[in-house]
Amino acid sequence: MAIRYACILLTFVAATGCSQHILPSLHGPRSSVPVGAAYRVENPIFVPIDDHEFVWSQVVDTIDDYFQIEREERVRIVGGVITEGRIETVPRAGATMFEPWRRDSTRGYEKLHATLQSVRRRASVRVMPAASGYSIEVSVFKELEDVDRPEHSTVGEAIHRHDGSLVRGEDEREEIPVTLGWIALGRDPTLEQEILANIQSRLAIQSPFASTPSGGLPTQITLP
Repeated sequence: MAIRYACILLTFVAATGCSQHILPSLHGPRSSVPVGAAYRVENPIFVPIDDHEFVWSQVVDTIDDYFQIEREERVRIVGGVITEGRIETVPRAGATMFEPWRRDSTRGYEKLHATLQSVRRRASVRVMPAASGYSIEVSVFKELEDVDRPEHSTVGEAIHRHDGSLVRGEDEREEIPVTLGWIALGRDPTLEQEILANIQSRLAIQSPFASTPSGGLPTQITLP
């Protein structure tokens, strides 16, 4: 098993490059994470655009690139009052290192974690009316699968007799672990940052870039 993990790590480092990401410990959260364009986006972000239909369509189109939308409550004008919009997505199994075309796991630790563990994510988005614009909040929740036993485990299987007695198995199919539920792991700030940055770019909003050394690599930031 250790050799398998080592091969996966070597493959991952070779595919992404050591200069782009720092791999933190697998046994806890990281203290430093890279964000797509090396800048931090406020969450929620303020969008100084009055056209609620345009803002809503861009938000929906962005979220659809990452998750399948389960429910939409559009921004509406009811009795002269602008209501809050909300988007809820279907939980989705995390993209692994071998699925580079999927975007619901950010590169680095999150893709590695989804490769070695059964994790899933779901997003909740709020579009709230504000003065001369809208405030957009993105929350991505991460969960770990809770199973009754590890995969390929022999614990609990029937004991075969060797005294000549005839034993008939009722079901010869291999049993698989039963999902008992999902364990909440908190929020995924790296994916939230990436989604918000994409929304800003769609709406042509200036983002506060972090300073970078001349000719050097993008500066990493530290999230709380």
